[in-house]
Amino acid sequence: MATGVSLRDRLLQAARQEGGHPLAPRRGHAAARATNLIIVNLTGGLSHIDSFDYKPRLQADHGKTIDWRGRPFFLNASPFRFRPYGESGLPVSELFPHLARRIDDLAVIRSMVNDHISHGQATLAMHCGLTTVPMPSIGSWISYGLGTREPNLPPFVVLASALPYMGNQVWDASFLPAHHTGTRLVPGQDPVPHLKSPLPSVSLGQLEQLMLSKINRRHAEDRQRDPRLQARMSSFRTAAGMMKLAPRVLDVSGETRLTLEQYGLASGDRRSVAWQMLAARRLVEHGVRVVEVVHTGSGANWDSHGDMQQHRARAGELDRPLAALIGDLKIRGLLETTLVAICTEFGRSPAGTENEKGRNHHNSAFTCLLAGGGVRAGAIHGQSDQHGNLVVSDEVHVHDLHATILHLMGLDHERLTYRFGGRDFRLTDVHGRVVTEIIS
Repeated sequence: MATGVSLRDRLLQAARQEGGHPLAPRRGHAAARATNLIIVNLTGGLSHIDSFDYKPRLQADHGKTIDWRGRPFFLNASPFRFRPYGESGLPVSELFPHLARRIDDLAVIRSMVNDHISHGQATLAMHCGLTTVPMPSIGSWISYGLGTREPNLPPFVVLASALPYMGNQVWDASFLPAHHTGTRLVPGQDPVPHLKSPLPSVSLGQLEQLMLSKINRRHAEDRQRDPRLQARMSSFRTAAGMMKLAPRVLDVSGETRLTLEQYGLASGDRRSVAWQMLAARRLVEHGVRVVEVVHTGSGANWDSHGDMQQHRARAGELDRPLAALIGDLKIRGLLETTLVAICTEFGRSPAGTENEKGRNHHNSAFTCLLAGGGVRAGAIHGQSDQHGNLVVSDEVHVHDLHATILHLMGLDHERLTYRFGGRDFRLTDVHGRVVTEIIS
């Protein structure tokens, strides 16, 4: 990297070049372990104590009262059976039999904490670093820092059947140049309908002329301080490329029968979680830098207040295709360079009101999983207390998770900054440390 020239200055310089692409690939601050990132966002709050953080003492103390924040709460045992898996012997819930068999490929962080207990604010924090103000998403920061590997596809794609909490703010570029905003694809028969030309008789070459690319470029040369022009031109170029490439990338009909069976994907299905996981692999395979899969959105999700058996349906949708994604990436040699982050905004409480079958929001201890991309396979990091209520060792704040993901992508979270409103901003604000213990 050239000394004395900021990443932002180099991006703007590339954008102003004749025919240049503002999303051209760039080198990070250090050698990257991962070139791509797949985020699996479990909306609503996966219960850590019912999945990957087994608590025998919680089972034994079922019905006992504890004082939590000045109020009496009754401990609730997990209704699900656990058994050990892998070389580590980590107990995993019956909810995730397929993912459990992949446990030696995963790093399990059982000491996550977030700053807020409400869905919206916690979701913002998991994506943008702050609970209060929508900031650039982690996918947007990575796009800004590294550019794209395929100019005919967006650098940051979101597969979302429904909007998550806080809507599209969680993949927005905010004050970063707008071409780093995530592009949402809605699973279904036509995930990108807005790319179809309203004039079917117009050829692609003619359509590109209609976009006035040359006129736009000359117009922008006289207005080099307006990043909105560069963003609009970049979006036109990407849209033109997507018309050619996206339909082929999202068409899974050419996959082998064995692959479709591994994901549990039925013929003609273009909507299920299985299709989304396979589409995520294909998008990464074709050069998309960051793919996020939003599991369920803000409707029927992991927010099991009334009955923990609701987790069974959610896990049934996710378990097999997510395990297949990790296995598929590994077989194809892509897991070494693709970081998979399985995250949720917070966990669920070990105690509630008397006779409560569900669990409440719980940001003081929860679990996230990482795989591939330089992660130490089979690692178990951190520990919550005997009831899964508080972290007792090796706490990992959301800022630390972000710092670690950026590090694995070759980006220094303290140096990846953007000047806006008179100050330098970064994803981790003034916090964050790289969790070196889970890096191979």
